[in-house]
Amino acid sequence: MGISFTLIFCGVFCVSALLISILINALPAYSLYIIIGYICAASAVAITIACYKIYDIKASLKREKKKLDNIIKHINSMVIIWSDDFNYINVNDTFIKTIGYNAADLTGNTELMKKILPADAFSMNLQSIINNRDEEFYVSAYSGKKVCTIWNTSIAYTHTINKKTTYLMLSIGPDLTETINMKNELMRYSKELAETENKYTLSMELSEIGLILKEPGDTRFYITEQLRHMLGWDHDHIGIEELRALFHPKDRIIFDTIIGNLEGGSDNSADNSHSAEFRALTPDMTYRWFQFRYKTMPNKNLSQASLGGAVMDITKDKEKDKLIEKMAYIDDVTQIYNRNKFMLMGQELIECVNDGSDIDYWVIVIDIDSFHIINDTCGYANGNKVLCSVAAAISANLTEGGFAARIGGDNFACLLKADRFDDELPQKIIENIQRDVANIHSDVIEKQSVTCSAGYCRMTDGGGEFSSVLDHAEFALSLSDGTRSSIMKYDNSVHDRIIRNNEVEKELAAAIENNELALYYQPKIDLNTGEVMGMEALIRWIKPDGKVVPPGDFIPIAEHSLLITKISHFVLYEACRQNKKWQDLGLKPVTVSINLTAIDFYQTDVTALIKQALDDTGLDPQWLDVELTESLALKNIDHAIQQMNEIKSLGVKLSMDDFGTGYSSLSYIQVLPISLLKLDRSFIMYLEDDNISREIVSAVIRIAKSKQIETIAEGIETQGQAQILKNSGCDWAQGYFFGKPMPADEFEKFLILRQKEPAKV
Repeated sequence: MGISFTLIFCGVFCVSALLISILINALPAYSLYIIIGYICAASAVAITIACYKIYDIKASLKREKKKLDNIIKHINSMVIIWSDDFNYINVNDTFIKTIGYNAADLTGNTELMKKILPADAFSMNLQSIINNRDEEFYVSAYSGKKVCTIWNTSIAYTHTINKKTTYLMLSIGPDLTETINMKNELMRYSKELAETENKYTLSMELSEIGLILKEPGDTRFYITEQLRHMLGWDHDHIGIEELRALFHPKDRIIFDTIIGNLEGGSDNSADNSHSAEFRALTPDMTYRWFQFRYKTMPNKNLSQASLGGAVMDITKDKEKDKLIEKMAYIDDVTQIYNRNKFMLMGQELIECVNDGSDIDYWVIVIDIDSFHIINDTCGYANGNKVLCSVAAAISANLTEGGFAARIGGDNFACLLKADRFDDELPQKIIENIQRDVANIHSDVIEKQSVTCSAGYCRMTDGGGEFSSVLDHAEFALSLSDGTRSSIMKYDNSVHDRIIRNNEVEKELAAAIENNELALYYQPKIDLNTGEVMGMEALIRWIKPDGKVVPPGDFIPIAEHSLLITKISHFVLYEACRQNKKWQDLGLKPVTVSINLTAIDFYQTDVTALIKQALDDTGLDPQWLDVELTESLALKNIDHAIQQMNEIKSLGVKLSMDDFGTGYSSLSYIQVLPISLLKLDRSFIMYLEDDNISREIVSAVIRIAKSKQIETIAEGIETQGQAQILKNSGCDWAQGYFFGKPMPADEFEKFLILRQKEPAKV
């Protein structure tokens, strides 16, 4: 009888006795006392029985736990005794040694049990856990190691108190980690063994290599299964004529050569290893490229040698080589040859010409006139379309055997076979090209006329290297005075001009020593106030007879020698000295601008040179402005930025001159550390008549202002141009309308006058 039932029985008994006592009130008093005593005795007996039952259950549970604890000590596998509420957990020594947790760590710690056991262990009900036998899973040890085991769980003891049943579970799990590792290792060894046994077959199949063998005296070739698959042949032997028929008609001479090497039973080559490439018909009825590497083995007794070799499909390699050649020698934009291919072809041809051949060639270099304007006004995408159209025009007008390439941004070149009876051939070809180029039309560039200029020379006029010939053709092109559609030929007059330039170089060297160089100054005007805000120092060569030589006549010559460095030093020091002198006279300080050449900027320690000039003359760095041309800055953008930052760190201003004449103007404004942007005169001259020029100038000014860069326009010659620029937000102006370049004494008077009476804009 359970404890609950005993208590209920006792209660019922007491209530019944009480009712009886009430009903027998008529009985004597001593009878009532007897009944009450009976009730109390019965209640005491019932309570005693209930307490004994509870004590007996707990003692039994304790005895069961102790018995199980003694048993698990002798089990070599991991064992856990646990209550289903986790209030009691005990583990054996094997568990502690394997997992690292002891019973004290685990008792009542449900979260830790979840960490040890698989994530889904607590999602199952008790019956599922008991039924889940012989299933491998991993538990987590204290060290983080994963231990593979198979847990078998059964109910070891059940006890119920007040209708609540508690289960004492016994879980046994052997450590199978070593067994699993051994199993995996055996599987790996088994796999490697299988791979080793099939290594030869797999190599042939995966490498797509077929083998072929021909014995002396046999008219057939033995071919492996892989080669049969490659050629679409059903048998393991193929006849000579059958194999020859599979070769591409143009490659059958290769097959005949291979067979010919077998005749006579010997191989006369020092090395009997050979290699050949050919095309053969494949099962899909297309020709694919194959490489045949083979050896011939002489036979002393027979008149034929044996042959054995490997055949490999190299179609993909051929396609890759073709792609690589395209990448190396084809221009991405125009899809004609590039400079690399042009130089390679040219050198091959000039070597033939220099070997005494009667054949000669013309080398022509073609340049699109003012192509940067098309790029800047119409965008690079439309500029590329123009390049493609020009490439097509050049290719269409080449004579037989001619060769064309794009050798630079907007530069093309072509080779023409010379006609000994027609020296005017290059002129005719160029004129035809110019005619077709002029007819290039697009809705986007309808307001832009496309023209091109050319320079050319004979290959035999250039020396032994093709690069020299190309240089002469390019030099002939450079001799143009800027006229559109010009055609220049390299001849003896070019050589004479070089000689004259050498003479000018000698005279210039003497002029530097004799102090014949001087600086002229052109004012820079604030368009809002009319005041002189700066001046540009311009070099002049004044000969003893008083003749003034403009810089365009001697600076290019100086740049090809070391003289340009001396000239630059003179300009820097003289500009700083003169500006400091005017400040000492009490004139309002203004900025003086000087120009740096590529040689100064890239080949000298220009920062140290500028600092030394400022220190020697005493001029404050803020009154010096260094102007760099766009093409100079973009020649090596990373080095340019580094140099410019070093110069700017002195406190010197930096300006970009001739903005708009390059190819990537706008994209570099934000990375070059400039404070002033000078708009090229090519934009200014058309301001009053050309809406596109006005829109370009206005857009550039807005972009510059967004980058906190001031703008100045050069080449202003009319009031209208000045007014348009002022209305567009341009800050400064420079040009003949405000003042021409003047020697120092004249500019001093001009400066005094303008500081009293600013110019009217």
